[in-house]
Amino acid sequence: MPEPVAPNPPSDARTSTWLRWATAVLDAAGVPSARADAELLLAHALSVPRSDVARRAILGTPVPDDVAPALAELVARRARRVPLQHLVGTAPFRHLELAVGPGVFVPRPETEQVAQVAVDEARAVVAGSGRATVVDLCAGSGAIALAVATEVAGTDVHAVELDAAAHAWAERNVTAVREASGVVVHLVRGDARTALAGPAADGGLDGTVDVVVSNPPYVPPGAVPRDPEVADHDPGVALYGLGPDGLEVPRGITAAAARLLRPGGLYVMEHAEVQAAAARDMVAATGAFADVRTVVDLAGRDRMVVARRSGPERAGDPEPARGRGRMDP
Repeated sequence: MPEPVAPNPPSDARTSTWLRWATAVLDAAGVPSARADAELLLAHALSVPRSDVARRAILGTPVPDDVAPALAELVARRARRVPLQHLVGTAPFRHLELAVGPGVFVPRPETEQVAQVAVDEARAVVAGSGRATVVDLCAGSGAIALAVATEVAGTDVHAVELDAAAHAWAERNVTAVREASGVVVHLVRGDARTALAGPAADGGLDGTVDVVVSNPPYVPPGAVPRDPEVADHDPGVALYGLGPDGLEVPRGITAAAARLLRPGGLYVMEHAEVQAAAARDMVAATGAFADVRTVVDLAGRDRMVVARRSGPERAGDPEPARGRGRMDP
């Protein structure tokens, strides 16, 4: 199928005309959020907040001549289903604006609830014992790790990412947050299944971590994502979890979590809605976890498995946080 070709941009320079044109082009290309994306592209091209686009449209403010060509190119690329986040260079995640682009998985709104479970547990641990150690495995852009670190004072957060391109984006985000706020995330380039191994005396974290959180690749090999933005632009290494069920990589992550967590520590892992039962079985099969359950996202969809590391808990550890979850029969 040939790529859509954007019609010629408007000769009328008014912002309102450009906004209508961009919306129509994106709508014709099948972009689900055509109006919102048009506003965001105009805001990016004009270097103004999105709220200023509506004001300029009402006032009839013209799009400057030196901006128009770049704006037309942005709209044309979005019509070809290049992700909006790649075009504007950032993706929102909770209260953060993360740098993203080719080579890194764009963080999704549904993962914000995964981060919330980790944030809540880290807060409870800090309240009970003063500090919490959190590990984000398969960190990608660093979204979950940075959310926990910036939202919960008193956390020691470690983020592990193997892929070189994704690690570079994570390093950029970790550096930006540190320079802006002083919040530190310890970023490690390594295999999430083996990273941070060893006793604390040798610099490892085995048996000492309070929360392990992960959004690993979990898409089964035959389940190609429908949206071109995902199928054509998100890196395959961040999507496909290998094995016939897509859970081969998550099994390795689960084994690493069992190794890293202290008794009573919390494990949180995102998965596809259809993988809820299989993900619970996977975690239970290790024999290392108790209270294995499925937790839903804000839309009520089964999107994460949550479990506690078995074994005697330390004095002063928080009571298990139940959150918004349910166990399927």
